[in-house]
Amino acid sequence: MRIATWNVNSLRSRIDRVEAFLERHDIDVLAVQETKAREDQLPLMGLHARGYDIAAAGYNQWNGVAIISRVGIEDVTVGFPDMPEFDGASEARAIGALCGGVRIWSLYVPNGRKIDDPHYAYKLDWLGKLRTAAAEWTDQPVALVGDWNIAPTDEDVFDMAQFATSTHVTPPERAAFQAFLDSGYAEVTRPHTPGPDVYTYWDYYRQRFERNRGLRIDFALCSPPLASRVTGAFIDTDERDPAQGTGSPSDHAPVIVDLSD
Repeated sequence: MRIATWNVNSLRSRIDRVEAFLERHDIDVLAVQETKAREDQLPLMGLHARGYDIAAAGYNQWNGVAIISRVGIEDVTVGFPDMPEFDGASEARAIGALCGGVRIWSLYVPNGRKIDDPHYAYKLDWLGKLRTAAAEWTDQPVALVGDWNIAPTDEDVFDMAQFATSTHVTPPERAAFQAFLDSGYAEVTRPHTPGPDVYTYWDYYRQRFERNRGLRIDFALCSPPLASRVTGAFIDTDERDPAQGTGSPSDHAPVIVDLSD
C-alpha cells in the first residue's frame, strides 16, 4: 500500500494537482491538510470518478483536514480524545480513519505563531494531548502523518540563525515531537530521505524553493506494527516547483511512504 501526506494549501484551488498526483504516483491513501473549506464545498467529483472515497473535516476557510482513500474508509473520527480548542472554538486539525487495515491520522499541528503568543501554548497542549492519545495505539497499525509545524533537528532548517527566536525549532516543540518517538513511534521518512538540505516546505517569499531555503516539517510517524512494514519513502519536490504542473503549487511538497502487505 502506498500512503502520502500533503498540505495542499487549499484543496479547492489545487484539486487538479491532487488528482494528477494520485494518478502519477498510484497513491492508495492521501492525508490532506489545509483544505480550507467545509466538506460540502470541496470538489470531489473527479476523486470519486477515480475510485476514491473521502472523509473530511472543515468549518470555514481556515485549517481543514481530509483523508482520500481507494482502499476503503471506515470508523472515521474527527479529532482525538481531549483535543484542545483554541479561544473557545474547535479547529479542524485532526481526522482519523481505517483505510486498508491501517489507521491513518491526517494531522495539521497548530503553527504556534510566536513564542509569546497564546497559539504557542495551544500548540504544545495540542501535541501533548495527541501524544497521550497516541500512546494507547502503539500495538495497532497506526500512521500519524501530516504537517507537524516542527523542525526536529537543526538540519531541517535552511538557516538556524534566522529562526533563533521563532517557533518550530524551540526546545519545547522539539521535545514534544521527541515524546512521540519515545513512546514507540518511528519517523519513517528520514531514513529513506536523509539530509541535510532535504525539506518539505518552502515559503513563497523571495524564491525560497528555487534557492532551496526550506524547512522539513511534514512527517510520517508509524507505530511499531506499521513501521516494520515500511519499504521506502520519498518527497515529491516536483509538486512544489512552480514550473511543474498546472496552476500555482502549494508551499509544501507531498511525502510518500510505501508499505508491504
